[in-house]
Amino acid sequence: MRSVVLLLTVLFLVVGGARAHEDSGFDTHFADHTLRVDFFQFGDGATEMVGLDRLIRQGVWAGPTTNLIGASAYGRHAVKVVDQATGDTLFERGFDSYFGEYRTSKAALEGAMKAYHNTVLVPFPRHPVRLIIEDRRVGVEPAILLAHDVDPDSIEIASEPTPPDAMVIEAHRGGEPHSTLDIAIVGEGYRADEVTTFRADLARFTSVLLGQEPYHSNSDRIAVRGVLLPSAESGADEPTMGRYRSTTLGVTFNSLGSERYMLTEDNRSLRDIAGAVPYDTLVIMVNHDRYGGGGIYNAYCTFTAHSEWAEYLLLHEFGHSFAGLADEYYTSDVAYSDFYPPGTEPAEANITALTDPDRLKWRHLVTPGTPIPTPWNKAAFDERSNAAQKLRREINERLAQANRDGASAAEIAALEMERDELARTTSEWVKDFLAATANADRVGAFEGAGYASQGLYRPAVDCLMFRRGVQPFCPVCEEAVSNVIRSYAP
Repeated sequence: MRSVVLLLTVLFLVVGGARAHEDSGFDTHFADHTLRVDFFQFGDGATEMVGLDRLIRQGVWAGPTTNLIGASAYGRHAVKVVDQATGDTLFERGFDSYFGEYRTSKAALEGAMKAYHNTVLVPFPRHPVRLIIEDRRVGVEPAILLAHDVDPDSIEIASEPTPPDAMVIEAHRGGEPHSTLDIAIVGEGYRADEVTTFRADLARFTSVLLGQEPYHSNSDRIAVRGVLLPSAESGADEPTMGRYRSTTLGVTFNSLGSERYMLTEDNRSLRDIAGAVPYDTLVIMVNHDRYGGGGIYNAYCTFTAHSEWAEYLLLHEFGHSFAGLADEYYTSDVAYSDFYPPGTEPAEANITALTDPDRLKWRHLVTPGTPIPTPWNKAAFDERSNAAQKLRREINERLAQANRDGASAAEIAALEMERDELARTTSEWVKDFLAATANADRVGAFEGAGYASQGLYRPAVDCLMFRRGVQPFCPVCEEAVSNVIRSYAP
């Protein structure tokens, strides 16, 4: 009987897989195009409002045509497409946003109002639907922030060509967009005479990404394309240094006040350029040599291509923006306050508040016999790490002041060397310390994660989402990333 059941299951998967596109109802409700929804989020720490900017019909739908609803619990917001005639939800996807991060900052909590532009992509409807953007933060009653009726034949839906000077480069060929994870790497701060540099960087970092598990074992499910609209100047803005560059996307360091956090507020330009290719997820590759990056789930990630830590930056930040993984470190400075409110369970797969140890979200991966919570040499780590962070802040402040004061090139170079040497020695110390600490070879629940020294826990002592440097994901993060890949490439 078991053999018969297995045979029938295999036959069902083979036949059912071939019919999945038809059975999902995708063709009934959606055309094979993309509806780009541009909108503004504005408010402060206590309030949020959403206003529609514009609707744009773009090229083929890059996402899957199955598993259109509830594919992920990640994201503090969700976009939904609802059938006007029946009230059925046809499509749903979670996302985070720049505004969502801003509202946890000190300025927002003190009542400073600010607006940010954002975009979500949905499949293009064949018949009238209602577009809904919803607040679904943990610990907050769900609320509809935007409800807009969409007629696919309406003249309110624009259809605009991509910038004619945008260059597209195939970096890694996958299958057709519906069955492939489509990654677009958008160049920033590359001048027209630096196209060769962009090509070389694109090839290098495509190789880096696809060399990391679980991307490597799923490389036949992944397509990578580069897109470049050359900038007038190289690099990116560095406000604390007093340096500003004229670039296509306006990427800047010091986002939300953090010296290494790098984002763009010119979302419209980003989406105009990225629209030259089908994409599920976006990477902004910045032509700069300083350590910097950022990642927002289902929005985009950034990294500096010529930093000593560039490979780590790409892999770590892509873990945020693509797979919804949380930061596991907690001693470094960040721009947030109570990013994970006390008493609530984070949605991310790789951190937990451990409110119920018997129902740990990654309990199926815990090393047998491991105590929960799991002891490690936390006090000694905190003492050394906090001292290093204090020294790093002091050096960065001196370096920023020297740049603003017009110090000599030799003085600035010496400070940069001091900064970089501290990063190297600290990284090596952390690597060696964690390898030797208690329970280093186990999956458990280790206190210290998500920017909090106490009350949040991570699955392993060390992981790509915890320590600076190229290394494997822990088993929990690797499983989470693999699950997201397969949600795009079933």
